[in-house]
Amino acid sequence: MKSIDRLVPSYLHNFEPYIPSKPDEELKKLYGINRLIRLNNNENHLGPPPSACEAITKFSPLKSSIYPSGDGFYLREKLAEKYDLHRNQIMTGNGANEIITSIIKAFCAAGDNIITADKTFAVYEWVAKFSGIEVKLIPLKDFTFDDRAILKAIDEKSKVIAICNPNNPTGTYWTTETLRNFLNTINENQIVILDEAYCEFVEKGDYPNGINLIKDYPNLVVIRTFSKMYGLAGLRIGYLAGDMDTVDIIRKTYITYSVNTIGQIAAVAALDNNKEHIEKTRKMVREGKEFLGYEMDRMNLLHTKGEGNFMMIRLPMSDTLAYKKLMYNGIMIRSMTDFRFPNYIRVTISTIPVMEAFVETLKKIL
Repeated sequence: MKSIDRLVPSYLHNFEPYIPSKPDEELKKLYGINRLIRLNNNENHLGPPPSACEAITKFSPLKSSIYPSGDGFYLREKLAEKYDLHRNQIMTGNGANEIITSIIKAFCAAGDNIITADKTFAVYEWVAKFSGIEVKLIPLKDFTFDDRAILKAIDEKSKVIAICNPNNPTGTYWTTETLRNFLNTINENQIVILDEAYCEFVEKGDYPNGINLIKDYPNLVVIRTFSKMYGLAGLRIGYLAGDMDTVDIIRKTYITYSVNTIGQIAAVAALDNNKEHIEKTRKMVREGKEFLGYEMDRMNLLHTKGEGNFMMIRLPMSDTLAYKKLMYNGIMIRSMTDFRFPNYIRVTISTIPVMEAFVETLKKIL
């Protein structure tokens, strides 16, 4: 394979690809377990809204032979109606990951840089690195994106700034005031990605709705997903909203037909009659966090108290060792060393019985 090496860009030689976990059935065999509780990917354990479940059930297999809408036409129409935007201000993608890739490729070239936090959703960093773009990683301040340090890091080559709000994995967020002040300061000189993957879980009055700010900031691009609150992670549906001219530029890097037909149909349906589903999910997360926080306090384990359907917990042992021990007991969490949080684990918030099972198992392995 050495003959191929000369074809590989130098920046790709040093890039370590992310290796996803094996399928559940393979993990059960590997760890010798009969059941596996997934608390690693912040999935919604209540599943999709009933409207989406019905749409999926009614899908005719015969439609699988026909290509999907190449640009998610009806889904964009539905989202535009929901947010009072034009459909051309919306772009769908195969999960938020594809959307992030399209944005960075649209605005960055060799020699440019993007800016984000050092401890956040890693895809911004990955996409930049495997595209040959420099990444400036700014340390969090009190587990939060440091707006002042980010502003200081900007130079003439800075093209994109990625803000995860609320941040995965810490659950902290910028308020409306902080976000507006930040956007006013950079004055449209950079594209700002506002990743709101967990926005539906936040019930605080000072939390900003990024889509409402698009009209004031044409350099603001808001990313959301159907994977978390709407429980459609397996169908891979993400989208962005922004100024029409900005979205037109990003669309040049868009790969058409990337969102499958079932995903589009389910996402459209999920936006209908979803109030009860959202309320039930929020209630599950509130109760699960309250229970888990109380138990972690009793165990004298430091833990985060942020937004989102997850919690980070600091352990008195290696997080990678804890991962293995929990796996042998049928519970899968996210070890956080790769997030630059050694000895921390991240746990998806689920129902009380599931949280009870996790706590009992954690006590057992510590």
